[in-house]
Amino acid sequence: MKNFGFVVGGILPILTTTAAYAEKNATTDAKDNERPNILFILSDDHTSQTWSIYGGVLAPYAQTENIQRLASEGAVLDNCFCTNSISTPSRAAILTGRYSHTNGVYTLEDSLDTSLPTFATEFQKAGYNTALVGKWHLRSQPQGFDYYSVFHDQGEYRDPTFKNSDRPWPGYLNFGERVRGFSTDIVTDKAIEWMKSQDKNEPFLMCCHFKATHEPYDFPERMRHLYDGVTFPEPENFYDWGPETNGRTFRGQPLEEMVRRWEVASADPDKWWCRYPELPFSGKGMSKIAKRQAAYQKLIRDYLRCAATVDDNIGRLLKALDDMGIAENTIVIYVADQGYFLGEHGFFDKRMYYEEAARMPFVIRYPGKIPAGGRIKDMILNVDFAATLSDFAGVQAPEGSQGHSFKDILTTGNAPKDWRKSIYYRYWTHHSIRPAHIGVRTDRYKLMFLYGDPLTMTGSESTPTEPTWEFYDLLKDPKEDHNAYNDPEYRTVIRDMKKEMMRLRQETGDTDEGSARMAAILKQEGLL
Repeated sequence: MKNFGFVVGGILPILTTTAAYAEKNATTDAKDNERPNILFILSDDHTSQTWSIYGGVLAPYAQTENIQRLASEGAVLDNCFCTNSISTPSRAAILTGRYSHTNGVYTLEDSLDTSLPTFATEFQKAGYNTALVGKWHLRSQPQGFDYYSVFHDQGEYRDPTFKNSDRPWPGYLNFGERVRGFSTDIVTDKAIEWMKSQDKNEPFLMCCHFKATHEPYDFPERMRHLYDGVTFPEPENFYDWGPETNGRTFRGQPLEEMVRRWEVASADPDKWWCRYPELPFSGKGMSKIAKRQAAYQKLIRDYLRCAATVDDNIGRLLKALDDMGIAENTIVIYVADQGYFLGEHGFFDKRMYYEEAARMPFVIRYPGKIPAGGRIKDMILNVDFAATLSDFAGVQAPEGSQGHSFKDILTTGNAPKDWRKSIYYRYWTHHSIRPAHIGVRTDRYKLMFLYGDPLTMTGSESTPTEPTWEFYDLLKDPKEDHNAYNDPEYRTVIRDMKKEMMRLRQETGDTDEGSARMAAILKQEGLL
C-alpha cells in the first residue's frame, strides 16, 4: 500500500521562548527596507482535520507535503477562527477586515458593496501590482485588482468559465472565457503566469483562490487511484444519531443527506446543481449503520483526492517562487475560508459554531521575518487578516477594519497584553436544521445562543425555531459531545459567558439596532 506519509506524532513543535523567536528572526537592514510580495492562497472548506500538521484520525492519510513544507519554514496558527462559517461572508470578512454586520455580507446570497475598502484596494493605492484568480463568490465586480480572472459563483471543477478583467463585467451571469482542464490546475497556471510577468522591482499581491475542496469534491485523473483499497478510520463521535444522544439542540446535516444527493444525481445528473465523481451510488438495502459507513468512505476518498490536488498545486506555486528567485521576499499564506464536518457528529458541511466548522487552518511563511517552525496559540480571527497583511507591507489597513494585526505575534511569539481573550461569532442564515445563532468562545469555554429566527436575512426559512442554548467545556469535552448548558457546576461560568457575549456584541457593533423582533428574543432570554 502507498505510504501516506505524515504521522500524528510528527506534528510540528511549539516555539515557546522569546529567545528562540529572536534568534531566528535576525535579518539584514536591506531586507527590512524591502516591501514583500504577497501570495495569498485561499481554498474552500479544506478543513483542519485533513491538514496533517493538525493531527487527527485522517492525518496519516492526508497528502500535504507542501503544506508541511510551509509549516516547517514558517508558522502555523492553532486557534484561527472565522466569524461566520460560510464561504461568501467569510471571504468578505477577510477582504474588508469587518464582521458581517458591518460589511453587509451576511449570507451566501448577499453581494459585497463595491465602494467598501478592502486590503486589495489599499495595496493597489500603495503601488502594489494586484491580481485575483479563481473563486470570488461575492457577486459584485472585484475591486482593487489590476487583473482578475474569476469563476462565476462557485465555479466548475472541470472546464471552468472565467470572468476576466479585460472584458466588461457580465454581472451575475455565467459568461466568459471557457478553459479546458481541471480548475485547481488552471487557477495555478494563471497565478504563475501573472506572477512571472511582473516587474521584479515592484511588489505584487496575488490572491490565488481555489474552488477545492468544496462539494462535489472532484479531482483530476492523476488522483483517481489515490487511496485505492484504503479504509479510513472514523471520528470518535461518528455514530451520533441526533440531539437525543448528546443534548445538542439542532438536527444538523447528517451524512444520510449526502447519500440522498448522490442518489438523485445518480438517477439523473441534470437534477442536481453539481456533478459528483464516481457515481452511481446507492444506499438502498443497507442497514442504518452500513449506509453511514459507506457514505463516509466515499466522502473521505473523494475529499482527500480533491485536497491532494490543492497540495500538489501549492507545490507548483512554491517552485515558481523559487525559480523566479523571489521566495525570500514573498509572504506565502495558505488558509481555508472555514472548516468542514467530515463525519464528526455524523455531519457533513459547515455553518455551525462547532470546532470543525469554525476553525480556519492557516499557515504562513516569510523567510527571515517569521521564525521557522512556530505554532501560534493566540486566538486569531479572519477579520484580522487585512490588518496583518497591511502591517507587513507598510500599507494602511482598510478603513473601517475591525480586526487587529497579529504581525508581532508571528515575528516575536509574543501577543500584546491586551490581545483578545474571547471571540465573537454569528451565523445569520436560518434553517430549522441549522438555526441562526450567536457564539462566544474563550480558550476553554464555548456558549452558543441559537436564537432561531430569520429576521431579514436572505436565503433563510421563514419559520422561526424555539431559542435554545448550548455550552461546552472544551477542556473536558473537546469534541463537543455533551451540551452542558443545564449542568449546575457551570451555572456561574455560563452567566459570565452570557455577559461576555453581550459585551462583544456592543464592542463589535452587532446590536441589531432597529430590530424589534431580536429585541423581543433577547428580552425573553433575560439578556436585555
